Amino acid sequence: MPPRTLEIARLAGGQDDVVSRKQLVQLGLPPGYLASQVRRGAWRAIHPGVAVVHSGPVPWRTRARAALLYCGEGAALSHSSAAYHWEVVRKPPRVIEVSLPWPRRAAPQRGLRIHVRRYMPDSYGVLRATHPPETVVDLWARTSDPDDAIALLCDAARARINLDHVARAAAGRLRLPGRALLDELLAEARSGIESPLERRYRRDVERAHALPGSALQVRDVVGGRWIRADVVYAGYGLRVELDGMLAHPGGRTARDTWRDNAVLIERGDRTLRYRWAHVVATPCRTAGQVAAALRLGGWRGNVRSCGGGCVA
Repeated sequence: MPPRTLEIARLAGGQDDVVSRKQLVQLGLPPGYLASQVRRGAWRAIHPGVAVVHSGPVPWRTRARAALLYCGEGAALSHSSAAYHWEVVRKPPRVIEVSLPWPRRAAPQRGLRIHVRRYMPDSYGVLRATHPPETVVDLWARTSDPDDAIALLCDAARARINLDHVARAAAGRLRLPGRALLDELLAEARSGIESPLERRYRRDVERAHALPGSALQVRDVVGGRWIRADVVYAGYGLRVELDGMLAHPGGRTARDTWRDNAVLIERGDRTLRYRWAHVVATPCRTAGQVAAALRLGGWRGNVRSCGGGCVA
């Protein structure tokens, strides 16, 4: 039986089945013990001096643990890896991202991206990761598209990350690309906007054409069941549902949705449904249809042209 088997099992059991050469030496094993286990196929090497104590599949969390052990003291999961750990994103990233406080260094490895940082964000946890609000700010710093940016903040809110804490984390950064946009989007996210499509609707359809202000994400009891509407125009008997999918299963098209909306208006059943094509590609036409439905509910206002070529 290999020496100190119980000690190795205890160590690996608390580290997602990962051990390092340094830890094994501290247990009294020879420096070459880890390499010998890898050579005979009992263990699987992940990074230099770091191995998983079996030869089977290696799940994401085990890879993340191996990255932290390899990078050493002060290392923390960050960016996309921390975002997955904190459930801001649902898909595990292929590359593990780790931050290290300057001036520490670690040699690059396949499947591992290392950020050496003069400002090292706070981190914590059994699987150490940057603090959730700091993680959101890290992702923000490399997000250039406004729709992706608002999606990030909405995902953070759904992961129960306090957006006021995100704002404070951002204020602590000396350099942050798009700081003004972040402040704007944080305000919009706090107002109830839960998706990039909702933001586009409020900005490009509603506000740009002087439509009445709506309430977002309204919960109500209908037929004895709780329902939630994306957009509600209180007092005008109108709800708007926004579908962020580019296409529905079964081949339903944007033209089909538009036709259905027209029928609903004519018959007085005023729940309108829009998709990306309506809000992003034809916001003026969409505003005109919303205005027509609002007038059925008693609105007496005028649609404002948003610029040359506006067809609202």
